[in-house]
Amino acid sequence: MSLSASICPLSFLTEIALGFVAFTIGSELSLSSLKRLGSGIIYIIFAESFGAFFLVVAAVYLLTRDLPLSIIFGAMAPASAPAGTVAVIQECKAKGSLTKALYAVVGFDDGLAIIIFGFGASFAKSLLIGEASGTTASVLPTLWTPIVEIGLSLVTGGIIGLLFCKLVFRLQKSRDILIILFGAVLLATGLSIRWHLSLILTNMMVGFVLVNSRRESLVQRVMAPLLEIMPLVFLLFFCLAGANLKLSAIPALGSLGAVYILGRSAGKIGGVRLGSLFGPVEEKVKKYLGMGILSQAGVAIGLSLIAKHEFAQLDAQYNLPHASIIGVAVLTTITTTCVFFEIIGPILTKFALKKAGEIPHEAS
Repeated sequence: MSLSASICPLSFLTEIALGFVAFTIGSELSLSSLKRLGSGIIYIIFAESFGAFFLVVAAVYLLTRDLPLSIIFGAMAPASAPAGTVAVIQECKAKGSLTKALYAVVGFDDGLAIIIFGFGASFAKSLLIGEASGTTASVLPTLWTPIVEIGLSLVTGGIIGLLFCKLVFRLQKSRDILIILFGAVLLATGLSIRWHLSLILTNMMVGFVLVNSRRESLVQRVMAPLLEIMPLVFLLFFCLAGANLKLSAIPALGSLGAVYILGRSAGKIGGVRLGSLFGPVEEKVKKYLGMGILSQAGVAIGLSLIAKHEFAQLDAQYNLPHASIIGVAVLTTITTTCVFFEIIGPILTKFALKKAGEIPHEAS
């Protein structure tokens, strides 16, 4: 029995781990923090996320002439890795406007990345189903499907989030809060799978409702025990992601990986430049922010796992071998390119902070 077949029964663990990752991302999307950022940084977040998306879609399509594959790769591009960027900032003891901008952008673009992936994945699946049926998918139903999926995911997550806040409001013990939290994530994940919704968006919405409940003590009581178990969740998550990686496919995907790296990097850096034209942004932020947000890891790998799982299901349901090929190609390429971005990303972040003059002399 192959390793992939052996770990197939463990796929539910990946989904649960993704649920906790998404909840954590949602818990960082505070509306009050977004208001404090200013219009310039908000424009930058949208410009660099959509810049990476469109450039990767265009680049991969020029290479492969495969639109569904190109859309899925584009949907992976906006996601970043906040942990790597934050670690560099803390290690260098950096302070200043670029540092504040880095904190803001890497925190919010993951949430936007998940929404872009929701639309992109649904659009790509609609195109593949249209190909299988021998018809060209009309624009309106193709766009309507992801809108309904995302809308229902957000509504479901919002209702579960409200119930969760209600249940834990009077609890004080970390053990009791953790039990209710597990229940909320499992419920959101289970309903998402059952109703064919986005489990990442649903769980992200649960965290979003929590952090915007305006109960600071409640947020702290929930997040404290969660942060203690997240290293274990990430360990499980990355082990399962690595077990799904097909090393034999890496050489064949070399050009695809190179195109993805170049398209994503150009989209991120160029998007920062473009977004800074629409709002007040300091020159050093405009000049160096793009280099500081190239790290990519957990969220992108999580989205690629979701893509592999969903496209394998599409193959089984509609007899679409091409869907399974897309899923494997995305997971293998993204997992491999994340290694590159996690090596070069922190180096460029430190370089950007140094050039901006935000690293104290003793720390440099």
